[in-house]
Amino acid sequence: MLTISTAFDSGAIDVISLEDPSHIRLNLRADNAAPLRQWFHFRLAGTAFRECVMHIENAGQSAYPGGWTDYAARASYDGVEWFTVPTSYENGVLTIRHQPQRDSVYYAYFEPYSFERHLQTLGHAQVTGEAVVQELGQTVDGRPLDLLRVGTPDAGKKKIWIIARQHPGETMAEWFAEGLVSALLDPHHAVARKLLTEAVFYIVPNMNPDGSVRGNLRTNAAGTNLNRAWFAPSIETSPEVLLVRDAMEQTGVDAFLDVHGDESIPHNFVAGCQDNPSFSERQRTLSATFKAAWLAASPDFQVEHGYGDGRFGPETLTMATNWVGDRFDCLAFTIEMPFKDTANLPVPDVGWNGERSAQFGVSVLTPLLAVVRDLR
Repeated sequence: MLTISTAFDSGAIDVISLEDPSHIRLNLRADNAAPLRQWFHFRLAGTAFRECVMHIENAGQSAYPGGWTDYAARASYDGVEWFTVPTSYENGVLTIRHQPQRDSVYYAYFEPYSFERHLQTLGHAQVTGEAVVQELGQTVDGRPLDLLRVGTPDAGKKKIWIIARQHPGETMAEWFAEGLVSALLDPHHAVARKLLTEAVFYIVPNMNPDGSVRGNLRTNAAGTNLNRAWFAPSIETSPEVLLVRDAMEQTGVDAFLDVHGDESIPHNFVAGCQDNPSFSERQRTLSATFKAAWLAASPDFQVEHGYGDGRFGPETLTMATNWVGDRFDCLAFTIEMPFKDTANLPVPDVGWNGERSAQFGVSVLTPLLAVVRDLR
C-alpha cells in the first residue's frame, strides 16, 4: 500500500490521488498564512521498488514557475544523503520519475536543514568555548531566535553580522551558515584565525524557525515575508526582524551578509545596496574589493549573472541588505545560491546541495579578510 506522509519537520505536500504508483497526483501546499507555494518535502512508502511517477499538478501556480525549468528534485533514503532524480516540467505540471531502491524514500525541493540540526549546531558551537549563544527573544510560535557570537568583543574590532534563511524554504542558506561557523571555530583555519583578531562575528543561522518547521517557502507563522519587513517590523507580525534590528543597534554593524537561495538563476551571486540613495563611494569601493577577492577564492562565485539595478523599486529599503547598508553606512550584500545546479561547475548526481553550500560558506571568509581593515 502506497502512503505519503509530511508529519515531520518541514514536511509539505498535498495528495490528490495515490492509488496508482505510475500516476501519483500531488499539489504544492501553500505557506500556512500566505498564498505562496514552491517548497515540498514528503516521504513516500510502500513503493516495493516500483517505478513511481509523481505529478505536481499546480506547479504552474507556484511562486516562481520559472524555477522549474532545468530543475531536478532531490531524494534520499535516510534523510542524510541526497541525490537528484529525473524531473521535467511541462504545461504547468512538474513530473518526478524515480524507481526507489528501498521501500520508503524522501523527496524534497532542496536538501532540508532541520530545526534539530540547527539546535545541535548552536550547541556544538558554544561548547567549543569560542562562541556564545544568546536568545534574542521568541518567534510568533514561541521558538527561540538565537544569535551566535564568535570572537571576543574588544575596542577597535569590527562587527560583522551574518543572517541566513529569512525565507525558510531556502535551506541552502543555513547549510552556508553551518560551513562558515565551522570554519570560524576551526583553530587550524588560518583565514578564520586572522579574521577573529580583527573582528567579532554576530550570526543568526536561522531567521525564520517557525516557517522552517512548518515547511513554508517564504513567510513566518504570521504570513510575513521577513525580507520585506526591515523598514517597520512589528512584535506581532515580524518579531524576528525587530529582535535582530534591536541587537544590531546595540552592537553596531561594519559589514552585513544576508544569505538566500534563488529559484531561477543557476549561479551563485551577490546583490548589494547600490540602489540606496545613500550608497557612497566608500561602499562602492568596499563592494568591488569584496567581489574581486571572492572571485579569486572560489570558482563557485561569479558576477556575470544576477539581479539588475532597480529590481525591487519601492520595496528596496524594506529589505535587510538595503536597510542595514543605509542605516549603518556599511558594506552589505545579499548572497544568493541556486536551487538548480550551477551552470558553470555542475555536479549532476547531487546538484547544488548542502555540502557545496557549506563549502561556499567557508569561502566567504577570504573576501571578508580582504576588506576587514577597511571597514568602518
